Order: sequence, then structure tokens, then C-alpha cells
Amino acid sequence: MSTIIEWLQTAPLWQAVLALLLENALILVLAVVVGEWAVKHYADRRIAEVAPPVEHFELLVAASSVFLNTVVTIVGLLLWRAGYIRFRTDTGIWAWLDVLALLAIMDLAMYVLHRVAHLPWLFPILHKMHHYYDKPRPLTLFILNPAENLAFGALWLAVIMIYPASWLGMSIYLVINVVSGTIGHLGVEPFPGWWSHTPVFSSIAGSTFHARHHQHMHCNFGFYTSVWDRMMGTLRKE
Repeated sequence: MSTIIEWLQTAPLWQAVLALLLENALILVLAVVVGEWAVKHYADRRIAEVAPPVEHFELLVAASSVFLNTVVTIVGLLLWRAGYIRFRTDTGIWAWLDVLALLAIMDLAMYVLHRVAHLPWLFPILHKMHHYYDKPRPLTLFILNPAENLAFGALWLAVIMIYPASWLGMSIYLVINVVSGTIGHLGVEPFPGWWSHTPVFSSIAGSTFHARHHQHMHCNFGFYTSVWDRMMGTLRKE
């Protein structure tokens, strides 16, 4: 960990850009490959119509998401080098609690941003592209309007500028973020049926939860949990 941090702090910018571009491209590839495996493995648990063949436009938008995610990461790197973003290097209990803190903060913040993106005057500009693909597949996670992509990135940078989390906590959170987003766009339900009947697991925003949002866009706005939808009355009843 210390070697990576030291390299990011001292490496020439062009090397950091190439490394972070490769990292974001790898994230997309892994999300799609593992996601498509899950789609085939749980084919008997389909909860949304099968998506049509991938269009060239989808591939173009997904590529732009990789580029924009890299831009956000580079901005974060520069803010860190300039001292505006600070993080800790501990790996104890407080680092693991950072994961819970970041999940809670981002769950609320992204719920609010998602609701804002659905405002009638803003929806066509910011969020309509994502909802055009109402039959989700793993690649759909990366089909975002560039402005929406940058808005989510700016939200993340704002949070870590205010909250100096640990490097470990941020890394684990980002992995959970990609895993959660991939599961939400599978179009099949990998979780067993009994999950929805338990106090804790029933609040996780799984594949069925987000698929319903794609089918009924005025409900289920949460990202990691259904907590805020329950509190704000936007949870789909079934």
C-alpha cells in the first residue's frame, strides 16, 4: 500500500494518467465479464426482459465513461497532491468503520442526487440516456450521460475532501460501489428469496430493487440500501 501511495505522489502526471486509465478500463471489463457470468449462471431467476444486442452507441458511451471516470480520478489525485484531499493509512478498526461511514454518506447523497436527476426539467438533460436502456445488463452501469457521470464524480470528490477517510476504507468502498452497481444491472436476481424476509438483508438494494427502478422510474432511487426510499415514500410496494 505504501509503495502505491508513494508512487502516486511522485510519478510524472502522464504515467499516473495512463495507469489510472488502465485501472478504469479494467474495472469496466471485470464488471461486464463477471456480470455476464452471473446473468448466465442465474438465468432461471430473470427479473427483467432480456436486453437486445449491444449497440455501437452503448460501447461509445461506455468508453466515454471510462475516460470521464479517469478524469475524475486524476482531479482527485491533483487535489490530494495539493493537500485539499487527505486520507489516513491506518488499517485497524477505524479504517473498517470508514467503509460503513462512506456507504452511509454516499447512500444518502446519491439518493438525493438521483431524485434531483429525475426532476422533469433536468431529467432529459441529465438522466434520460440511462433510462433509455430499460432492459438492464452489466454494461448498462456505464451508460451514463457525461454530465451525470461527472456529477457523481464531483459528489465523491466533495465527500472525501470533507471526510478524511483511510486509504483502506476508500478502496473497499469503491470496490463495493462497483459490485453493487453491477448487481443492480444484471437483469437477474442472484440473491436467494429468503433475503427479502430478513431485517438486514431486506434493506439491501439488490438487482430486483434497481430493475424495478428501470421499469418504474418514479420509485426505488436508492443505490446501496432501500432505507431512504422507505423513509421518503418512494419504495415500490412489492
